[in-house]
Amino acid sequence: MTNEVTFSTNEKGLATITLNRPKALNSLTIDMIVAIGEQLEAWREDDSIQVIIMEGAGEKGFCAGGDIKTLSEAQNGGEAFAKAREFFKEEYKVDLMVKEYPKPIVACLDGVVMGGGVGLTQGASHRIVTPRTKWAMPEMNIGFFPDVGAVHLLNQAPGHAGRYLALTSTTIKAADVLYIGAADHYVTELAKLLDQLSEIDWVNEKDPTGKLDHILAEQNRRPEEEATLASIQADIDHYFHADTVEGIVEKLESGDGAFATETRETLLSKSPLSEKVTLKHMIDSENKSLAETLEMDLVIAGRFLELDDFYKGVEAVIFKKNQSPDYTYKRLEDVSDAMVKRFFEAS
Repeated sequence: MTNEVTFSTNEKGLATITLNRPKALNSLTIDMIVAIGEQLEAWREDDSIQVIIMEGAGEKGFCAGGDIKTLSEAQNGGEAFAKAREFFKEEYKVDLMVKEYPKPIVACLDGVVMGGGVGLTQGASHRIVTPRTKWAMPEMNIGFFPDVGAVHLLNQAPGHAGRYLALTSTTIKAADVLYIGAADHYVTELAKLLDQLSEIDWVNEKDPTGKLDHILAEQNRRPEEEATLASIQADIDHYFHADTVEGIVEKLESGDGAFATETRETLLSKSPLSEKVTLKHMIDSENKSLAETLEMDLVIAGRFLELDDFYKGVEAVIFKKNQSPDYTYKRLEDVSDAMVKRFFEAS
């Protein structure tokens, strides 16, 4: 078993999963994902385990996403491509397992929580944000799309806030994470809470979920910063109420004020292909379950692995730290509806 993720238990029924790649912001490798899935299966029927905590090692955050190195190597084809496909398959399987798990899972969304970190925790029964939380689905920055079932979560956000976050890759803090329904509690002293949870006799607790609810309700605080999204919700709903990216951009072009100008510039700086595929995915998935969304995510992810623009995005943004990838498809008009449609067709 890899030491990139560690598992611990105490005699009182509490188990902990710790993502243990702090130098890589705990980004997920396939070995980590498989190990988490196997351990969750082992704990499922184990009566000595009643509550599970998910946390990240180090000072910077829970998880910055999937291991980009493995995915970028897929451009070499063959075994590397197959490994990248397998990565997504295993990742999405574990994301769904967390959502459907019969025992309470406490997810500590402390520090950086992005991409695969969002996917791993969005289905947890108790999701905690802190003053350090920095949450995002930043895939649009590298010519990809918000996968890991994120569009299912984002579609449940107020109004079109989910579309705004998906298409702009905006990073948000605790108040906004709560506002969009991606977390349940705000805790200022996470270490103190975890110490408290470790002292409880969960094995003999008749209602572990109820007990957790009570403790977290006591620890829950109101974030000092107000939700930024709430203050721009009217603008978001006005400009993002369109069935095409071109329609959104046209509205922004005719709009007044900083929001319209800055948001238009942001959208036009992203991959046009990613923007169009993402918006279609969000619209198509509005009434789908997480399982159905993840199933389509796997199809779309495979399609992105077949195109150069994803690798160009990764190379420029992740490896060269250059925020201007030289995409093949540079303008919205370069991406046809037929091209977008193919992303939703299984190979």
